[in-house]
Amino acid sequence: MQCEIAVIGNGAVGKTTALGFAQAGFKVILVSPSSATGTMSQEWDARVFALNHTAKNLLSKLKVWDALNLQRIATIEAMHVFDEAGAKLILDAYSANQQELAWIVEDQNLNQALDTALRFTPNVQIVPGKTESISADFTELTLDNKSVLQAELWVGADGAQSWLRNQADINLDYRSYGQRGVVANFSCTKPHHGVAHQWFVGELGVIALLPLPGQQVSLVWSAPETLAATLLSETTAQLAARLAEYCSEQLGELSSLPPHRAQAFPLQFISPHKMTGTRFALVGDAAHVVHPLAGHGMNLGFGDVAALLETVTQREAWRSCGDDRVLQRYARARKEDVLLMQLATDGLSRLFGSTLAPIQTVRNVGMGIVDQLPFLKKMLMQQAMGK
Repeated sequence: MQCEIAVIGNGAVGKTTALGFAQAGFKVILVSPSSATGTMSQEWDARVFALNHTAKNLLSKLKVWDALNLQRIATIEAMHVFDEAGAKLILDAYSANQQELAWIVEDQNLNQALDTALRFTPNVQIVPGKTESISADFTELTLDNKSVLQAELWVGADGAQSWLRNQADINLDYRSYGQRGVVANFSCTKPHHGVAHQWFVGELGVIALLPLPGQQVSLVWSAPETLAATLLSETTAQLAARLAEYCSEQLGELSSLPPHRAQAFPLQFISPHKMTGTRFALVGDAAHVVHPLAGHGMNLGFGDVAALLETVTQREAWRSCGDDRVLQRYARARKEDVLLMQLATDGLSRLFGSTLAPIQTVRNVGMGIVDQLPFLKKMLMQQAMGK
């Protein structure tokens, strides 16, 4: 099977990449080891994304945004950030001359809309199977079912443990944060008013409660491994009782939503030494993994897709999709945004995880100062919104 662009990966970033290139007129193959997501569950998905304006604009351009179940999307109109000493930082959309800072979208909602779009898009073929080997010159790939694919450009959208990245023998910087992200959903007795709440709680990690439609919130607790194991062993009622210490004033009493169990994923920092090579490019978690405390992992991935689409579609007519010089332009276009997000999330994780008294004092004072500087807060919000 031959194509111009082959995308490896079955997540939202991979599907968006395949859809974008197919809509741009390229012949595309999406290598998908698993089937489509199927019918959306009535239960709220514990895995949610805070999509910024860059992500929304890309999905709107591809006509995916309006295909989402909009009744299951909540807007973030403000962020209230607290630390253990009581310092507070407020970021609101109004101050940034916007109606929303971000949108909370469930994983299943996003993937179902992408699956539907792919089914009705010409130029894209979904090929089931797992990658097995790729030729040394990156022109031919073999699947476990012995299907053979040929492409001008291979896009690795296959996650943090990227197979394509490993085949390209790319060195990377890796560090485990020694934490897991514990996620669950709750109803609350007080309205959240579109506010995302976040607490930096020292040795206990970072707690975020993100708004869902109605009086419901989604928890992401970046907890140290030992605490995460304890949280997962408890009932969601016990987890709600723990959260009451922080959020009862803002959200009232919490009650767990079905399926009444918490889930968790490991938190790690991954930074490959390069995002491209001759005939291949990495996007999403294959290209970078950051701490989720800012909620921008998926936004970085969509930023990759937008930049790769623009770079390849605007290349000189005589260059192929996988031309090394074209792909280097993509890498340069993404370098600053990715580096800034890596520095910000990693730095904040270290800063608020420190138990040294002098550092705690400085950061508490710093939060108070930032909260009193409108121009600085506006800059932070513009960066967070992808502007």
